[in-house]
Amino acid sequence: MELNTIKPSAGAKHAAKRVGRGIGSGLGKTSGRGHKGQKSRTGGYHKVGFEGGQMPLHRRLPKRGFISLTRARVAEIRLSDLQNIPVDDIDLAVLKQCGVVSSLALSAKVVLSGEISRKVVLKGISATKGAKAAIEAAGGSIEAA
Repeated sequence: MELNTIKPSAGAKHAAKRVGRGIGSGLGKTSGRGHKGQKSRTGGYHKVGFEGGQMPLHRRLPKRGFISLTRARVAEIRLSDLQNIPVDDIDLAVLKQCGVVSSLALSAKVVLSGEISRKVVLKGISATKGAKAAIEAAGGSIEAA
């Protein structure tokens, strides 16, 4: 096999339609656009979902659901991450300094994943029920901001 002999398999490539090249081509005069109307004009087309002036389907149906804008700014922390932080009093600034959460995070929440065996005091950081129980069982506490 040589590079200059490589070709696409038969039927894989189609010749482009050459429109407006005379009556014998089958695509002369109106070039397959038909007569008159918006679709026959240059630049004449409508946006996706346009229904000829009728209220489009995507506007007739009610809005549903909710997309949180802050979801990406709330960091999740595992109990095993708390175990490895050298400080006992932990707040968002300490988590950012230790590199546990992103510097863009606006808030943090501790989830029950991993184990914690030392006493930590969380300030301004929320926790799930299971994580809260595990922290308190290890002698720690959670304070509201």
